[in-house]
Formats: sequence, structure tokens, C-alpha cells
Amino acid sequence: MITQVLADLEAESQELDDLVAPQQDWTIETPAPGWTIAHQISHLMWTDRAALLAITDPEAFQAQPLVPDMVDRTAEEGTRDPKLLESWRQARTELKEALAQAQGKIVWFGPPMSPASMATARIMETWAHGQDVADALGVERKPTDRIKNVAHLGVRTMGFAFLLNGLAAPTEEVRVELTGPNGEEWTWGPEGAANRVSGPALDFCFLVTQRRNRKDLALVAEGPVAQEWLPIAQAFAGPPGAGR
Repeated sequence: MITQVLADLEAESQELDDLVAPQQDWTIETPAPGWTIAHQISHLMWTDRAALLAITDPEAFQAQPLVPDMVDRTAEEGTRDPKLLESWRQARTELKEALAQAQGKIVWFGPPMSPASMATARIMETWAHGQDVADALGVERKPTDRIKNVAHLGVRTMGFAFLLNGLAAPTEEVRVELTGPNGEEWTWGPEGAANRVSGPALDFCFLVTQRRNRKDLALVAEGPVAQEWLPIAQAFAGPPGAGR
């Protein structure tokens, strides 16, 4: 499993690399307030390095002070790197190699994760920040089956999303039925569940990464748990964002 996930991570990273490498102006603003293209790549580089540290030296990772502006501050610091693209390439390559050898749970800002889950989380972040870059450049990306990784993480983090918003994690399961880019159906949860979410997989990925407004997405929620989940759904470990 980890081999395929890592291959998806490499492909997702390369797609974004191909998008930004020809760009001469990395100061173009993206939909994230205050973040340029450089900030987006800087953040990915920093997070890859943080994940690498979590694998190679978990004590040092856990000793890092967590400050409210850490994400914005580290993204800004990385924009000053004159070789930012090369630095990101190196960071993601080293992380991929470390994930291929990692054993057991990896400490993180959220719950500890397996190597496969960590790689899936990196796909999610790369895809999400890549969407910010694509939006900034006016590029419409063609979705691939790699977004199943993003959708899977979005489903798996349902309970975490409730807790982040000060709500009790639901005890009822939710059936999720999504249509992939090529028309195939992806499902999670028991078939007979009273709570259900259905719609295009791309829209669900937009939702759980908070890259599109809930009102603009063709997602259907049935049942009280599903209806309460979608407005707060998120696949990332940080605090709830303002969304789009």
C-alpha cells in the first residue's frame, strides 16, 4: 500500500512542480489571504521538513514550540529562500525516502499517523495548495484518481473535525458515496447507514480541504450527523479555517 501512495505523492508533487517551475513571478497572490505562490511552495517545503523530522527525530519534533502564527510565519520565512523550488524538491525527495523506510506510528500536530497515512496527508496538502496555485494562475486542473487519497482522508477525519469544533465525535457511522473523475463509485461506511453523503469526489475534496464554499458544491447530506459534518469537514490537522 505504501508503495502506491508514495507513487501518488510523487506524481501529485510533480504536477504542481510542472505548474510553478515555468513561472517567473512567484509573488502572484493566491486565494489564501496574504499568500503568494511562493508562500504556497514554502509551506509545502516546511511541512515536508517537519514530517521528515517527526520520522527521524520525534523528540526534537515534539520539542518545537507551537505558536499561533507558526504556519504563516514559516511560510513567509521560506519565501526568502532564493532556491525555494530546489529546496522543496529536496525536502519532498528526502521525505519520500524516509516514509518508505518508516515503521510504526509517526507523531504529528494532530493524532499520530502510520507512514501510509502520513503520505496520504502529504498528497492532500500538495493537492490543496496546488489548487490555490492553479486558481491564482487561472489554470483548470484535470482531476485524477489520486484525489481518492484526499477523499479517504476527508472521510477518516470526520470525528477529528467534530472535536476541533468543540463537538462530541459522532457515534453513528456515515455512508459516503462519491463519483470519481472517470465515473467509478468510491464508497466508505456501511451500506445501510441512516446518515449518508453523496456527490462528485472532486467536490468532496474541495470541501474537506476548504478550497470551495459548501454552497457551490453538488454534495448531498442525508441524516443529522451528515448534515452537521459537511459544514465543518476538514482533512487537515490545524485549527478550523475560514474557508472560501
